Amino acid sequence: MRVSPLADELAERFARAGHSLYLVGGSVRDALLGRLSSDLDFTTDARPDRVLQIVSDWGDAVWDVGIAFGTVGVTKKGTTLEITTFRADSYDRVGRNPEVTFGDSIEGDLLRRDFTVNAMAIDLVTKTFIDPHDGIDALRLKVLDTPATPQESFADDPLRMLRAARFSSQLGFTAAPRVVEAMTSMASEIERITAERVQAELSKLMLAADPRPGLELLVDTGLADHVLPELPGMRLAIDEHHQHKDVYQHSLTVLAQAIELETAHEPASEPDLVLRLAALLHDVGKPETREFLPGGGVSFHHHEVVGARMARKRLRALKFSKEIVEQVSQLVFLHLRFHGYANGEWTDSAVRRYVTDAGDLLTRLHKLVRADSTTRNRKKAAALQATYDDLEQRIATLKEQEDLNRVRPDLDGNEIMRLLGLKPGPQVGKAWKFLKELRLDRGPLDHDEAVAELKKWAESEGIAPAE
Repeated sequence: MRVSPLADELAERFARAGHSLYLVGGSVRDALLGRLSSDLDFTTDARPDRVLQIVSDWGDAVWDVGIAFGTVGVTKKGTTLEITTFRADSYDRVGRNPEVTFGDSIEGDLLRRDFTVNAMAIDLVTKTFIDPHDGIDALRLKVLDTPATPQESFADDPLRMLRAARFSSQLGFTAAPRVVEAMTSMASEIERITAERVQAELSKLMLAADPRPGLELLVDTGLADHVLPELPGMRLAIDEHHQHKDVYQHSLTVLAQAIELETAHEPASEPDLVLRLAALLHDVGKPETREFLPGGGVSFHHHEVVGARMARKRLRALKFSKEIVEQVSQLVFLHLRFHGYANGEWTDSAVRRYVTDAGDLLTRLHKLVRADSTTRNRKKAAALQATYDDLEQRIATLKEQEDLNRVRPDLDGNEIMRLLGLKPGPQVGKAWKFLKELRLDRGPLDHDEAVAELKKWAESEGIAPAE
């Protein structure tokens, strides 16, 4: 194992003070996986006040925000270190917050951790590897199991069930059968967890390299029924006489393809939570709008409208930020718009409106629409991509000719008021909106033409232009 020189320095200080120091938890797991990060977690027998004394003149910065839970934070040469006193907490099993009590042994501390792969430690003074729950075997086999029984572990902290799903996606591990069994039987316990904490775990899961295994684990165990019920709700029964795609499986495929396009389609981006949520939820309105048609067809009329409303409601309930809620719901609302493009038959006006309605979401919309093509018919898939290539080229051409990112009426509010003799109020807003619609329909107008159109509109509204 590679041990940070800072860890050695810190261990020496603790040893001189008569205390032990262990690298522990995710830091050990990640080191064994060859991905030791600059954020290191330690545990010690020293009580928090004593830890502060030991590190106060060593760290570049020290903070004690978590000291009530036994944690002292230190930064040194750009590395973040967290040192927590051995814990031996007890839980009331009503909420999630434990009654914090400090322990006296590393073995007791490791027993209370969530999974065996996180219940390994290194004694940094003696350089001894400590693994009382066979975490290294679980790591080798890529299995998620608990140090105590899963029932005890999840009863103490139901959020651990969501962490199991998250680790499935982040690490590519499989939950042990007894863990899956406990998650299934105890799924309703997740109701004890606040929406904010649920959202934080879901966000981490969604930003993982492959969210699909974690999402499937949530659905298969019934946890999703409590935290994201719209996801299992997309598992529509397929009627042999009314063939259509399995919306749930389709949505997972779209999510995977959207993730590929984060880097494959320019401009490339880092893992994008907004795009991924929109990909997962883009068809969330289909179950509510499904209608069987004569002859065996199926329609989902206005599912994008219903879906946008459903996505907004769920993301708000999960306490996502207002910005994420609005961006995801708008992408869900817009994701079908392209299908009216057909063979490039849109007018320039329609292309302008597509760009204007998407606004800052245009790049994400491009990726979402492309990801939404999951047909196995290669010829059909290629045709869809070619058609979207054409639309993107149309957009690029119009952007060169006009500043589509800043479409505004050809006359501003001050000039509207001057020409029509109006004071600030609703009529000015109506006039401004009329001119913007005109700009979208016809492109940029010269000044005299815009003035003439405004006066013509004012006359139809019974507004007498100023002399």
